Amino acid sequence: MTILDFLTIIQWWSILFLLGVIFIPITQTIFSSFFDKGYVFSKVIGYSVLSYVMFLLSILHFIHFTFISLLFILFNLIIFNFLVAKKTRTWTSISRLIPLFIAEELIFILCLISWSFIRGTQPEIIGLEKFMDFGFVNSILRSEYFPPKDMWLTPYSINYYYFGHLITAVLTKISLINPSITYNLMIATLFSLCFTLSFSLGTTLCYHAFLIKKGVIIKAKTLFSSGIITAFLLTLSGNLHTIYSLFLPYTHGYPIPIGELIFSINNFPNRYWYPDATRFIYNTIHEFPIYSFVVSDLHGHVIDIPIVITIIAILLNVFLIKSVNNYKLIILGFFIAIAFMSNVWDSLIYFLLISIFIFLIDIDKNYLNINNLFKSGKNIFIVFITFLLFSFPFSYYFEPSSLAHGIGILCAPKFLTDISRIGPFLFEINHCQKSPFYQLATLYGFFYFWVLCFLGFLFIKRSIRKTDIFVLIIIGLSTILIIVPEFIYIKDIYPNHYRANTMFKLVYQSFIMLSISSSYIMIRILHSVKNNIDYFYKKVILFLCIILGSCLILIVSAYPFFAIPSFYGKLDYKGLDGIKYLKKSYPDDYESILWINKNIKGQPVILEAQGDSYTEYARISSNTGLPTLLGWTVHEWLWRGSYDIPSPRIVEIKNLYESNDISIVKKLIKKYSIAYVFIGSLEKRKYINLNEKIFNKLGFIIFNKKGSKIYKIY
Repeated sequence: MTILDFLTIIQWWSILFLLGVIFIPITQTIFSSFFDKGYVFSKVIGYSVLSYVMFLLSILHFIHFTFISLLFILFNLIIFNFLVAKKTRTWTSISRLIPLFIAEELIFILCLISWSFIRGTQPEIIGLEKFMDFGFVNSILRSEYFPPKDMWLTPYSINYYYFGHLITAVLTKISLINPSITYNLMIATLFSLCFTLSFSLGTTLCYHAFLIKKGVIIKAKTLFSSGIITAFLLTLSGNLHTIYSLFLPYTHGYPIPIGELIFSINNFPNRYWYPDATRFIYNTIHEFPIYSFVVSDLHGHVIDIPIVITIIAILLNVFLIKSVNNYKLIILGFFIAIAFMSNVWDSLIYFLLISIFIFLIDIDKNYLNINNLFKSGKNIFIVFITFLLFSFPFSYYFEPSSLAHGIGILCAPKFLTDISRIGPFLFEINHCQKSPFYQLATLYGFFYFWVLCFLGFLFIKRSIRKTDIFVLIIIGLSTILIIVPEFIYIKDIYPNHYRANTMFKLVYQSFIMLSISSSYIMIRILHSVKNNIDYFYKKVILFLCIILGSCLILIVSAYPFFAIPSFYGKLDYKGLDGIKYLKKSYPDDYESILWINKNIKGQPVILEAQGDSYTEYARISSNTGLPTLLGWTVHEWLWRGSYDIPSPRIVEIKNLYESNDISIVKKLIKKYSIAYVFIGSLEKRKYINLNEKIFNKLGFIIFNKKGSKIYKIY
């Protein structure tokens, strides 16, 4: 790693550190029962609040989205936190925890530098859906007001859950670092936050599990171990699919049971392909955090990881103190809104989890009565109303119908498929995908091994603690999320992968919650075997859990050792600039993009070639944030809910580049307010009858670099 890149990482970290320090007063009031007072969560709270206030003021057209505006907002947030600190005497109460804060900050920095280095070995912002994610960030950065413009369908605004990308843009703007670098730094930040937040959560669970009475001293190594195990499982582990590396590979997309494969240790790892662990169930997706960090698409479900861990942590805090006031309810409503605006599925899942915990907290310990039910209903309603209010500025401009077309029922009987639809429910012919048991066991067997051990442990102990109940609840919800895609799915535009997105979004959260649960169970059982179980046979039973569980841990822990080298190769460091690859593959386009980003302000419309999803088309709009007529067609089809919206533009773009009729070109330029025309290698390749002369009549060249030209239209 170069000194310049290292200093850039420190510059980025300093912004996150500053936000964290500023929000310590609010954070420690939210996480009063946490061992570390929730210190590492202050970063998430800080950038979430800063981004939301900027978003709200800009969408109301009160202020522009600028560096100065962010400083103004930050100054006011400093004053607010200062007043909170003065009232709660924050600095006095947490002064003894400063060594712990330093230790957690060092873990965060180490993770940030480590994953930044890994990203620096293959920093290219290309492949999968990186063009989409980077385009959103660049469009937001160019925005004066929100909602931001869709860079691939002028003059529409983005009709996707973009708030996570807005957070990235806010951190980019306030850090004064180029977005082609902050894209990779944000991936590293999400990795670091995932590790440190889960460390804090795991440590706190362990602390309260073993704190039987006030004044009991818990060994620091026990706390540290619990935090590290939680952080590792959630951030770095995979599933039991890595056992397939010991066998000759199956055909990708068509998995078979291990018993039908040929064992072969001679050629280990037998061309093991790490994405298979996320596509093991036919025509579905079931990813998990380390896969996301490796492939590094800056998607909503990845940016939302720190948000959902924060929600889980807040719920743990309120459950431990058995109290939830209006202040905490509003905080929960706020974070559900952030989750909704970043990745809608997460908001639904965690609103359900919040409702469960509120119900458990509010009901009487011995019996249910109408007053307690009313109180629970009132508190859940407060969270819901708060969520609606915070998310309203986003929802007002968003069309949710474009992303979902009803609830499909799997394996519906014939008399229902004849009906086809009842209200929102779909009964489609030949929609009967089910997951074989061996596949579910491969994906989730590790977790449920520990769940079974835990149930046996609780039976042996004949006692249960608050933390045990907390873990059982998130295990229960996780199980429901795994089961749901076996019966229903949310219909979208994909005909053969109809339950893929439903499974993906649900089980991603199952993996997060089950990782937290499994690490807690390991420490809980191990601690009891060593200290609190009296009968020898009980110790033997639980010890066997630990021995077998350790073997399973080795299997799931192997995943990053397959995935990272497979994706990143020999880890030869190249740098953090994510668009520098263009200098070699499309040198003229690279110069054009740099020139545009330096010389063209605002968001005038630029014409470029339209192309299919997951291709190199739409590279100019993606890398600059300038809106174009049409980028990746299928993505726009998904976002708009109808192919009829983007499809006419395919012919219009072709006419703009190839027509000899100047009146047709003029009409289309006026229709879409085209200010610039880009002509590069992809445009020449796609439009073989490209008529450049017509642009000489309608405008003039402002950039010319060998194979690339930019025309400014009069």
